[in-house]
Amino acid sequence: MSIREDAKDAVVIAFSELWRKRRSVRLVDGSPLPWLLNTVSNAARNLERSARRYRNLLARTPRAEDVPAPVIADESGLLGALQGLPTREREVVVLTILEGYPEKDTAAALGIPVGTVKSRLARAKARLRDDIIPMWES
Repeated sequence: MSIREDAKDAVVIAFSELWRKRRSVRLVDGSPLPWLLNTVSNAARNLERSARRYRNLLARTPRAEDVPAPVIADESGLLGALQGLPTREREVVVLTILEGYPEKDTAAALGIPVGTVKSRLARAKARLRDDIIPMWES
């Protein structure tokens, strides 16, 4: 998130707290400004602390290329057909069909539009169909 977005969030948090605690906020010369400034400052620190914890968690999480792929015996040939797909299409198939995520969530996870997910899924299904039907007929 950008600094500007964090600042906006801190202000929104402060005004929400002001409204929520409107009966107990201590006014200085009839103004809630000192209380708001203090609350915005605290909210900004909390947001930064949260972002830092999240970055540290991501840094400790192993990357996909660091984790070895599981070795699975594939007697049906389905795994081979899936591995034969281009990476972009395979990612969509794994997330939508095998993992069961909705297309909207798959699009968000991959950072692509929903329409792209749908077209990649359609192409992948067609390729898998072309690869799998001959295996079953033999």
